[in-house]
Amino acid sequence: QVQLVESGGGLVQPGGSLRLSCAASGFTFSSYAMSWIRQAPGKERELVAAITAAGGSRDYADSVKGRFTISRDNAKNTVYLQMNSLKPEDTAVYYCKGGPRGSWGQGTQVTVSS
Repeated sequence: QVQLVESGGGLVQPGGSLRLSCAASGFTFSSYAMSWIRQAPGKERELVAAITAAGGSRDYADSVKGRFTISRDNAKNTVYLQMNSLKPEDTAVYYCKGGPRGSWGQGTQVTVSS
């Protein structure tokens, strides 16, 4: 069955960096676009970044443009989110999403605080 497993979250100070990973299995990873979505307490879900199946096109929320980079390694069935210049407002649970039925991972917590 489809599995998406995120990792790499944690506590970081403002201005710091984190790299999230999402390992996919159970489907032909290289055939599907993937995305990162975040959910902060009391806020609506936000599509943070998306990448096409071959990685040739990427899209970002305005709130993260210039700070976050989405990438993928189809040989490793993994999608990444490099997050730089982190701000307290980036604090959220980050989920990866993709596959034939738009499956979600379990999420990884990112907390930006001094």
